[in-house]
Amino acid sequence: MIVTIRHKGLRLYYERGDSSKLQPQHVSKIRLILTRLQAAKSITDVNIPGYGLHQLSGELKGFWAIKVDKNYRIIFQFINEDAHEVDYLDYQ
Repeated sequence: MIVTIRHKGLRLYYERGDSSKLQPQHVSKIRLILTRLQAAKSITDVNIPGYGLHQLSGELKGFWAIKVDKNYRIIFQFINEDAHEVDYLDYQ
């Protein structure tokens, strides 16, 4: 289950279906990722081919990332069957 969302636009989309603060070409993939995160009971539940799930290191150690498109990622912490601190980042 998704517990907290950092990115304001992502939170607006998740709570109200308003995608105006997201990249339009990413909305369908973001919908799939959020649906999967909401239903996940373990990290393996979001390890889908093509999602590029991987653990982060450095300042983001403890976070996981899923590729949305090119340099865009959704990152999150997975703790006790829940997704925390879900964020939408542009890795530049």
